[in-house]
This record gives sequence, structure tokens and C-alpha cells, in this order.
Amino acid sequence: MTSSAPRRTVLAAALAAAATAATPLPATADTPHHSAPTPPRTKNPVDYHAWTTAADWHQGAARGTHVAPGPRPGIRIARPAGTTDYHDPHTGTSATWEYATWTSPVHRLPVPAAEAVASWNAHTPSGTWIAVELRGTYTDGSRTPWYVMGRWTAGDGDTDIRRTSVDDQKDGRSAVSTDTLALDDPSTGLRLTAYELRLTLHRRPGTTLTPTVWRLGAMASDIPDRFEVPPSTPALVGHELHVPRYSQEIHKGQYPQYDNGGEAWCSPTSSQMIIEYWGRRPTPQQLSWVDPTYADPQVCHAARHTFDYQYKGCGNWPFNAAYATTYRDLQAVVTRLSSLNDAERLIHAGIPVITSQSFLKTELDGAGYGTAGHLMTVIGFTPTGDVIANDPASPTDPAVRRVYKRHQFETIWLRTKRHDAEGKVKSGSGGVCYLYFPVQPTSGQRRVLRELGIR
Repeated sequence: MTSSAPRRTVLAAALAAAATAATPLPATADTPHHSAPTPPRTKNPVDYHAWTTAADWHQGAARGTHVAPGPRPGIRIARPAGTTDYHDPHTGTSATWEYATWTSPVHRLPVPAAEAVASWNAHTPSGTWIAVELRGTYTDGSRTPWYVMGRWTAGDGDTDIRRTSVDDQKDGRSAVSTDTLALDDPSTGLRLTAYELRLTLHRRPGTTLTPTVWRLGAMASDIPDRFEVPPSTPALVGHELHVPRYSQEIHKGQYPQYDNGGEAWCSPTSSQMIIEYWGRRPTPQQLSWVDPTYADPQVCHAARHTFDYQYKGCGNWPFNAAYATTYRDLQAVVTRLSSLNDAERLIHAGIPVITSQSFLKTELDGAGYGTAGHLMTVIGFTPTGDVIANDPASPTDPAVRRVYKRHQFETIWLRTKRHDAEGKVKSGSGGVCYLYFPVQPTSGQRRVLRELGIR
């Protein structure tokens, strides 16, 4: 049913923070990084920060890149800094690429974090690709290695690499699991106090092609360890957005090379629903590879173009966000929200919310299934505050619209810990969501996004 489950369970220990949700003190010469906690924090435990404007890009360190001007400024290759050889583990081929880099300033976190997820918006013409890396600073002043958070290209043709996450990245205190950098044992008090991001843009030698990166950011968070969450009080309710309905289940068995076919396509199916809500869709030429007897070929297209060749699935969070921004004038971020009240504000402003959750069949009335990890789309709220969701794990397109009990939904989405059917402790997403919205949002949309830390 989902493709995001396998590596999310790996994060079970990493998602655990102190039950008191305390913020650690910076280490001193007399205080090792694993020492006593400090008083409870009062700031938002989630920080999303991005570089998007010309002024932002000029703050970074460029090696061979320049800022492309215009209404949507971005980083492009100006004059390559050099060449590098890359062996693609998924094709078995090696090639030489010209490259240039851009490194962000250090971003200091308002609340030290136990996790970080990078995301980006980019144009990568055939024959180009980007690598996104993150380096964090620990509370004791030492730093992580440069962790690869993704090697991304929109295509998968003969001149392209295969988009991929990178396994086996760790330093003994933190590690990357597909798309998430997490501390090995947050109960020690160790946290990340800052991070910087590095972009490496690649192209075939001798060409003038270049990737363009319009948005580069990361969500860093320190969500407390919790099996339950306090219920929110309904506020902006009684509103529903008109979002297309697509079932992943009708694609079962189609293109099994992409995560065993449609039964695991919850993430790209959700992404495609929201892309089309904003009036974008693939062209007939882009869909020409899909068997013409298949319904909703755009869902097959989304699965193919979000597929992570290392993870062997379509549930890589930032890869879905990056896919959404291959469509004209769309932006996308991966972040966390604190409650359904945040989702209400977004819905009221006209912005649907793709949420990540895991649950037993008995924990979500009306779903009819259990899952170790699943993406669905919040499109509205009933007058009493229950959640209206487009759930792609439905047998047909018309059956996709569901109404779920508010507190049940909020719990399975916001918790960081849960018990599986065997009673074992597993991880939850802690409120992870994808937000897709126009490059030029309305003033109301811009205000709500800004209030949620997204600009």
C-alpha cells in the first residue's frame, strides 16, 4: 500500500526525543555533549528555512555558479569549477561531468534539532543533474560530514543519471535514512544547532545546458517522543477544496519496476492530485510511453518520475516535492505542521496538505486497512471539524474521498511513536507534510505560509 514504510521504521529510535521535550544546553569544556537537559522549550520545535530570492543566493559561496535574474531567481552554472567522474550504481556506467557549486551560509536553528529533511525546487534538462548535501553542527561544536540528501534529475533517459538517495552515511552520532538526517540517540541530549546546504550542479562536458535551482531549504525539528497528541479544537471548518480524485489501487501490477506497481504509489498519486488541483498536468507527449489502455496515465508518470533507484520506491519525500516543481510555476516544500489547526488555515487559504501517517486498521475508522506508512491529502473539514481526505488507498477514483474522525487522524499523523500489530514500538512521521503552491500565491496564501514559517 505504501512505499515509505521500510526506512521509516529504521527511524524509530532516531525520532525519540526526551519525553519532556527539553532543549539541550550547548556543551562546554566541562560539559560533554551528552549531559543534562535544560528547561522546557517555548519555541516552535520545527524550523523550515529556505533560500529563494536573489539576495538569498548572493549570500552563499559560489564556485562556478551565478544567480539567474528574473521573477524567480535561481542558481545556474556560469563557468564550471571543474570536472568530476561519477559512477552510476544503478546503470553501471561511468561518465565525466562538468560541475559548479553553491554553498549556503550557516543557518543557526532557533531550537536545536534531532532531525533534518532537505527539499529543493529545480529544473534539470536532460543531460544535467544536481546533488544536495547537508552538513550539521552539533551542540558540542563539532560537525557532521557532508551528507548527500539526494542526487536528483527529473528525467531517466540515456543521458541522465538515475535519481537516487545514498545509503550507509553515518558518523557514529547521526545517519541518513533515505531522505532524513537523524541523530542516533536523541535521549543523550545531543542535537544539531545549525546546518549549511551545498548544491552541486552537473552537466555533460562541452554543452551550455545547466540545471536551475529556484528553492533550496531544509526542515529541522525536535518533536517530542509521543504516542498520543492532545486534540485540537476545530476552528476554520466547513470548507472543502475541489481536488481531483485518483486511486493508486487501480494501477496495481502496472509498471512493477517502479516500486512493484500502483499498490505502493500513495505518494506520487497524492502528488498528482495536488498538481492537477493547481491546473498543471503532463502533456500527451510526456504520457506517450504509458500503455493507452491504462486509466489515469498521469499517475504512472508521477510514479516513474519520483522513483528513487536506491530506495526502490516512490515515497522519497523531497523527490515528490521536486517532481511537483517540474510543472510550470509551482513551488513545493517538505515540512512538519503542529496540529490540524495549521491544516485548517492552509485549506481555508486554498492550499491542500499531503500528510504522512501510519496506523493499525483499528486506529482509523472507515479506512479499512492498516499501514506502516501512507500518504494522503487533506482537502477540507466537515462543519464539525472531521477531516475530509483524498485517500489514494481506495478501490476506485470516486471512492477516494473519505471522511475521517478528527482526533484519530490527528493522532496517527502527529505522533512519533506507535505500536504495530505485534505490539512492537515503531516510528510515526511526527506531522510530516508536503505543501505545493504557486510561485505567485495570493496575498492570503502568502500570509498563511509565512505564519507557518514558509516564505
